[in-house]
Amino acid sequence: MRALIHSRDHKERREDPGGVHRSVPKNIFQRFPLLRKIAPGFGATSGPAFPAKHNFLRRVAAPLALVLLASASPICASDQNLTFKIPPVKIPLNVKDQHITILASALITMHAKERGLNLLNLELTADLADLQQNLTGLLGSELDKDDQCGDRIAIQQATLTPLDPASLVVVHLHYERWGCAKVFGKQQVKKLVGGNAVMQMKLTPAVGGDNTELRLVPEVGTIEADGSLGELLRSGSLGDMLREKIRKKILEALQKGTDLGATLPSAVQGYAKIQNAQFKDAGSGRLEVILSGELQITNEQIQALSKQVKERIAAH
Repeated sequence: MRALIHSRDHKERREDPGGVHRSVPKNIFQRFPLLRKIAPGFGATSGPAFPAKHNFLRRVAAPLALVLLASASPICASDQNLTFKIPPVKIPLNVKDQHITILASALITMHAKERGLNLLNLELTADLADLQQNLTGLLGSELDKDDQCGDRIAIQQATLTPLDPASLVVVHLHYERWGCAKVFGKQQVKKLVGGNAVMQMKLTPAVGGDNTELRLVPEVGTIEADGSLGELLRSGSLGDMLREKIRKKILEALQKGTDLGATLPSAVQGYAKIQNAQFKDAGSGRLEVILSGELQITNEQIQALSKQVKERIAAH
């Protein structure tokens, strides 16, 4: 019994095999002075044996200590240092013949208790490196077209780079507009405008009105194009159409990659509220998007969350 109690004599922060971080109390007698009064011998690391008159109290104190130890278990929801590390989840994005994967993970930390609920901070991180490498194909699947009488668009190269807390998308494209008309009963096809262009657009992440998903706020950047094509991209409907399709396609990928239902364990799905979103440079130009918010859950949900996190780590 003495060994059981004194195994808790050093306060330290530990991570159990399930990825749950806890603060372990230093000594049970420091937390429960009543037990020290009942059985002073238990709190000592050395010294003489219990006097004979304390034999009865010693027998009573042993089971009482076990009960108090159980109630002081670091699994309890009141532990202000409780932290859950959700391991990375691979979220696939299948676009034509391309397979893009976004890696999403999460960190959940106990914050406070309020009206019987546990308030926890949530930070979800999505690694967008694979999306960056395959952005040209992703945008090409949405924008490439080859109309005989109309627009012909070919995405030549596209990049997405960090611009904390936003990002910068740069698209190199070739554009032509062709017109068709019948002359003396025969159809004539003529190129009206054409050339290469480079479009830049700043994308700043924000949180949607329901506090559960990401949105992107665009800001028009510089446009490099010659002659009439430059005018079309800067002030005509063509530029607006291209920018909106670029924004929507990137947003679609990001929303799938930051889907709370795909990353969070089922015990807390539907209870998360996102409060902030930002892009981050993870080093060497690798882009991450980070969503931060909070959870309000019961003690029972915390127990279920702990179990599900351990199961995920075991299967990871």
